[in-house]
Parts: sequence; C-alpha cells; structure tokens
Amino acid sequence: MTVRTRFAPSPTGFLHIGGARTALFNWLFARHHGGKFILRVEDTDQIRSTEESTQAILDAMEWLGLDCDEGPFFQAERVEIHKEMVKKLIDDGKAYRCSCTPDDLEKMRKKASKEGRKPKYDGTCRDKNLSPGPGSVVRFKCPQMGITTVNDLIKGPVSFNNSELDDLVIEKSDGYPTYNFAVVVDDAEMNITHVLRGDDHLNNTPRQILLYEALGYKVPQFGHVSMILGSDKTRLSKRHGATSVMAYKGMGYLPEALINYLVRLGWSHGDQEIFSRDEMIDLFNLDAVGKSAGIFNPEKLLWLNQHYIQKSDGKRLAREIGPFFKEMQLDVEDVETLQQVADDLKPRSKTLVEMAESGAFYFQDEIEYDEKAARKFLKREYAGHLKAVAEGLPSLEDYTRKGIESFLRNIGDERETKLKFIAQPMRVALTGKATSPGIDEVMITLGIKKVIARIERAVDYIAKN
Repeated sequence: MTVRTRFAPSPTGFLHIGGARTALFNWLFARHHGGKFILRVEDTDQIRSTEESTQAILDAMEWLGLDCDEGPFFQAERVEIHKEMVKKLIDDGKAYRCSCTPDDLEKMRKKASKEGRKPKYDGTCRDKNLSPGPGSVVRFKCPQMGITTVNDLIKGPVSFNNSELDDLVIEKSDGYPTYNFAVVVDDAEMNITHVLRGDDHLNNTPRQILLYEALGYKVPQFGHVSMILGSDKTRLSKRHGATSVMAYKGMGYLPEALINYLVRLGWSHGDQEIFSRDEMIDLFNLDAVGKSAGIFNPEKLLWLNQHYIQKSDGKRLAREIGPFFKEMQLDVEDVETLQQVADDLKPRSKTLVEMAESGAFYFQDEIEYDEKAARKFLKREYAGHLKAVAEGLPSLEDYTRKGIESFLRNIGDERETKLKFIAQPMRVALTGKATSPGIDEVMITLGIKKVIARIERAVDYIAKN
C-alpha cells in the first residue's frame, strides 16, 4: 500500500499555526513512508471563500517548503462528483430531501432542550420521499442503532452511539456539498489512506465513517492531533501573538525555524530540540505524537530562529533581509555589500527585522545619532581622537580586521588613551548607536571612503554642539 496523506485547508482566512502543523505532520508522514502528499483547497463555502485567502495559503505552503505531489485541487471544481454521490445515496434510500425551514429547526432545538434531550434534527422529513424544492437540502439517513468506533492512530479507540448522531445535511440548498460529505467523497476518490488532522474534527469522524460505508468506500485510517494552546492554556489566538504563518515571515522568521518549532509542538524524539528537514522525515512517526495539547512558546520559537540565522550563510541571509531593507526605502542593490552586512549582523540578531533595523546605518546616506550615545561619546574630549583616525586612514595599507585593530591601537598609544575611548566614539560616528557589530567589521563593510566621511561629519557635529 502506498501511503497517501492530504492537507485540505478552507480558504476563508490565512494559514494559521494549527493548520501549518497539520500540513507538516501529513507531509512528514508521507515523506517518511515514501508516499504521496496531496493538497486540496476546500472552497465550497462560496460566501466565505476568497481568492486572496487561497493565494495566501498557497504562498504559506511554498514558503514553508511543504511541496505537494498532487494538487492543488479545488473542491468547488468537483461539485458534479459530489452531486453524483448525493444522488447515489438518495437512489439507495440512504439519503432524503428535507424542506424544514430554519424556524422549524429552531423549534426542534428548543423542544429537545426543554425535554432534556440532545438538540438534533428529529427526522421530520426522513420518510416523506420529498422532491427537490426551493430551500430544500439533502440529509443522510444516519443509522439509529449501533456503535461507530474510530480506531484513532493517536488517541486509540473512541466509540460513539449512532443514536446520538443526527441526520446531517450533505447537500445545502445552494446545491453545494457540506464539509462532512465533500471531504469523504474527495478523500475516497483521491485514495487517501491516512487522515491526520486536529482533534476538533474527532466528533465529525463517526459521521464520516458512516458515509464511507454507505457509499461503499474503503475507510481510511484516522489520527487526531491535540490542539495548540497559548501559554495561559486557552486556545491559541491573536492575543498570544501572531497566528498566521505569513505574519511570522513578515516578522522576520526563517521557515526552517518555524518548521522545526511546529514539529516539536506535539511530537518528540527524546530530548532533541533541533532537527534538519531530513532528520524530521527519517524520525517522524505517530507513536511519538503526544495526546495532550501543545503549548505555544514564543520565546522558544525566537531561540530557534536565532539559531537558524546564525547557521545561515551570508548569501542566503542577503536574499532574506533584502526585502526588509527595501521596505525602509534603502538601496541594497549591491549584493556583495549586503552579504557582508548579513555576516556582520547575524551573530547578534534574533529576527530578520531586528537584523534590518540594526543594520540600516550601512545603507543610509546620513545616519541619525542616538541622543544618549551622542551625548556620551560625541563630545569635545574625543574630537581629537576621531580627527587622528580620519587623517591616518588614507595611508593605511592593510585595511583588514587585523590591520585596522593595529592601526587603532597605534592611535591610542600616540594619544596616550585606551582603545575604548577611540572605538566607542567611532562606533557612534559610524553607526549612530552605542552598540553594533565589531568596529573593525563595520569599517570593512562600509569601506574607507564612507568611514572617513562619517568620522568627519561626527567631528563637525561635536564642534557645533
């Protein structure tokens, strides 16, 4: 048997963290078993589905590197297949048309509640053999006796009394299938062998199993992953931070950091925290997926992002941080300089946004001095040191980190001062801030002409202030 998994998002919003983890687990399970991963966009909710959301989901999947072997398929394009299966159930006496209005359904709910019964459809139209009519829907004749058991790959066996399940709607009044029906037909027609999804779908599963059996389809294996909660143990929401995958891209996270974090949010391999993509594929199995909810920890994600930034080479980081500099209206077309900047900044950066903000001075024509830093280091007693550096630099032949360090030490010896009283004023003169990459790194990346020009501007600033 070839393992076939799928990810089937609804394009009614962006791809969120929970959905991304579901996609990742399905992708890893398929890759681990040498199977196929299918992407299907479930866009039959014509009112809420949008092209913008669809594109955002596809963009997020591409950014995360979760490539599909088949698809993307669009559920709305398969409506005729769903209609055929609805007709089959009606012809087989396993489904019926229902003309009950929303008001009728509300009265049923109130009556059931008043009598202490579970509010569900009472079967008013079950045996009426109605023809299609305005506002009518199609309902599945759910068996009223027996038990349906979900042999869950993660949670173990979970049983449901069929008497507790109602005659669910399988075709809406607009002619489109409902989620529970379309997902069964599409998974069966696409030969999906394993359905891995969030445990908020567990209550749908017995209904879906009954539909598989009624249609004569082979029932796939199900696995339901626990929800992701915020640090306060409530369902993950915007108050816990960004929940959209592409929001994390905008905040300067690398995809491998988010993937690494998500795989550990509900799955483990001993105490290992950092996994390459190949390691994830090799090690992933459902036995190690936890039954309890995952707790989202932004600090841990940030730590992983810092790790992957430091691990990345300058060429890759240059591609990643370029757009952030451009958002700041900075000219970063010089790829070589951008790579040098990335290498300078990566040891101190936790996100690409932080990297761009701290490195903006490299590309600014005129930097702004931090008020506190300027007050402390751009003052008259240091002006002479800065002048000496500017005057000596044109004759410096060894413009390397080692040569610059030796040059600055010699200036210090000549002026009978400690190196820090030269380096710190220079740091503020060159970057506008009291903290930055090493002063020698900054000087090399800026180039000697910019360094001299910025030092001379700082000397002028001191004279005027």
